Amino acid sequence: MTNAEPPAPRTVVPIEPSLLIAEAFDQAQVTELRHSVTSCAHASGLSGQRLDDFVLAVNELITNAVRHGGGQGWLRLWRDSGELVCEVADHGQGISAQRLSDRNRPAPDTAGGWGLWLARELSDTMAVESGEAGTRVRITAALAARPHVTRHDG
Repeated sequence: MTNAEPPAPRTVVPIEPSLLIAEAFDQAQVTELRHSVTSCAHASGLSGQRLDDFVLAVNELITNAVRHGGGQGWLRLWRDSGELVCEVADHGQGISAQRLSDRNRPAPDTAGGWGLWLARELSDTMAVESGEAGTRVRITAALAARPHVTRHDG
């Protein structure tokens, strides 16, 4: 390549163009993080019961990370193809395969064990990867198509 040749054009493709939150947390940040998730989810189009359900599901995941995943975690929230996606990861000892495969509602008098069940029930999809190095839970909520507003001047 000589100085007379123009440089080849570069294409920059953002890895996550719609990333809304990427934040480490511990117990001290749980409430603030929940408020941030609420604001971002609402701005993305969730409202009413769908918003409340999604935020409660996220809250269960971040609370689980603090309680069972080593006291801290990492949350990412983004929009992707008409849905809102939240991923919570921790570095705990993992969740047993038996616990992960149990999809039954916990008994009403059970003090714990509601977090994953609630997150699964309150989100559209849930995927869990868990092992000795920690757990990663991803939930989604479909975003309603925003109505197209046509303006007629005249």
